[in-house]
Amino acid sequence: MPLLRNKKLPRWARIVSIAALAWICVLVIQLQPQVSHALETNRSEIATGSQWKGASFPVENFRGYTSPFGYRRSPTGGYSREFHSGLDIAAPMGSYVRNWWAGTVVDAIDDSRCGIGLVIESGNWEHIYCHMQGDVQTIRGRRYLVDRTGGLQIAEGQRIAAGIRIGRVGMTGRSTGPHLHWGLRYNDEWYDPALILRAMYGSARRVSMEP
Repeated sequence: MPLLRNKKLPRWARIVSIAALAWICVLVIQLQPQVSHALETNRSEIATGSQWKGASFPVENFRGYTSPFGYRRSPTGGYSREFHSGLDIAAPMGSYVRNWWAGTVVDAIDDSRCGIGLVIESGNWEHIYCHMQGDVQTIRGRRYLVDRTGGLQIAEGQRIAAGIRIGRVGMTGRSTGPHLHWGLRYNDEWYDPALILRAMYGSARRVSMEP
């Protein structure tokens, strides 16, 4: 780094720069998820038969991936970098979102960042869906994601099978275009959904080739 090689800097400034760089390196290392470890440890807890048999791709009318997991420049402008905790999957407005894995709805979200969304728990996995259409309502003391146009009403505590429609692609929350933000956590650590999808595809191919 040119800053650290500049001999005109006072000694105290070079020490502070080196310390700051070391702190950033430690922070980045701590935030890097151990995806391969998760893929190994989850098999006995949520997989049945083939490793990912029964899992569902989360979006109908798939158009592409618009923002990967990891560090990125802020999509709303400027040069700041931020940690993107999921995978953005583009699809036309109103396309249905499907539940990735059978589980229980633990949170109906309505905030300025995720927008309208759901958190579904499957064993030690949590899958998070953001920027969907509709709104969150409390009905007889229970929170629901309600999308009347899409014919959907999903309640906290509800058991949802894999592949069931749970929402529609929208632009609620912090969004610059219609897409689903799909996040995955295992034991409270974030994991790259793209690697999970790759593992699902590989498992499906192996199953299809079996005699």
